[in-house]
Amino acid sequence: MEPHLRAKGTNFYTIGLSYKKADAEIRGHFSVGEEARNAILDQAKKEGVEALLITSTCNRTELHGFAQHPFQLIKLLCEHTQGTVEEFEKVAYVHKNNEAVSHLFRVGTGLDSQILGDFEIISQLKQSFKISKKSNLTNPFLERLINAVIQASKRIKNETEISSGATSVSFASVQYILKNVEDISNKNILLFGTGKIGRNTCENLIKHTKNDHIVLINRTKDKAERVAGKFNLVVKDYANIQAEIADTDILIVATGAQNPTISKQLIHSDKPLLILDLSIPKNVSENVTELSNVTLVHLDHLSKMTDDTLQNRRRHIPKAEEIIEEVKLEFDNWLETRKFAPTIKALKKKLVTLKDTEINIQRKKYGDFNEEQADIISSRIIQKITNHFASHLKDDHASADESIELIQKVFQLEKNTLD
Repeated sequence: MEPHLRAKGTNFYTIGLSYKKADAEIRGHFSVGEEARNAILDQAKKEGVEALLITSTCNRTELHGFAQHPFQLIKLLCEHTQGTVEEFEKVAYVHKNNEAVSHLFRVGTGLDSQILGDFEIISQLKQSFKISKKSNLTNPFLERLINAVIQASKRIKNETEISSGATSVSFASVQYILKNVEDISNKNILLFGTGKIGRNTCENLIKHTKNDHIVLINRTKDKAERVAGKFNLVVKDYANIQAEIADTDILIVATGAQNPTISKQLIHSDKPLLILDLSIPKNVSENVTELSNVTLVHLDHLSKMTDDTLQNRRRHIPKAEEIIEEVKLEFDNWLETRKFAPTIKALKKKLVTLKDTEINIQRKKYGDFNEEQADIISSRIIQKITNHFASHLKDDHASADESIELIQKVFQLEKNTLD
């Protein structure tokens, strides 16, 4: 056990599921949108959870926080998503204390991403932390941990080539198109959904296909127009999507809907149609495959694509792991400091009490007693004493627990002064 990781009788847990054991459909059941995120944070607050971080991407959903038992976090997730506890238990993982810390480092630095070296996750972790902080669901431990993960991520990005040849879901989708569609520059492409993945896909399409027959559609038209303006593309109304599908060769779906937005009922053309569904949950109904002219490719297939870029990235894993260990060691040292901080604080308080009592005695004893000078000198001595104790505890990890116990015993530090 790591007592310095615990807050108010709780432990730090990570509970979640990812692409490793949960397919896209199951991940979709546990997807946490803005409304669900707010509901989870509100309920966590009511239940007395001290700190909680929620991450939900197309590849994983995780809750990181302090709880008396991991089921407290599992229950929060299942009550506010479409997933069940039984479903969760089949594909989930639970990490505790140091294991949870190590896991968050690997996730935040892209080592646990479905596409190795994908650094998009770190911006999502930053945003999740901001939301938790706004809800007053963070503590010094979680804040220090997130900052350490951000530091490790920056160093890995700057000191290794693990993110070289930027590969992401959007890049993988364009790679697939380039490998499987002939004469791509003359094909009609329809992009439905202009969120982050949609925008990145759009940028990659323009960069790599040299295609100027790209049409954008979004439920909220002004969002599509902002993206179109950047790339000088055409925007059509959502109401015209059926007609646009009939005229397209490649349909890319990257919407954030919770249910399918594209089905075979919208397809009224016999010409070959390639559909790429980049959404979690799936936004293209499986019934489109009943049409002989349609080829459906989902996110999971794209993410499994391996190429020379990914092979090259794997060579940089050892260096990345070294960096993580260095940053994590600094974090662990900070934790150790936190471990004995209450004792040092209580010791200082006790010494100040002794000082005040003695100065009061001396003031009554001597008429010319210089109280101000005595206070300055004794305060400096107290600071030097506490600094010596702090340095000893910091440098001698092996016997820190015994030393803390001895200090508490010698100076008769009461239990309530250590809280």
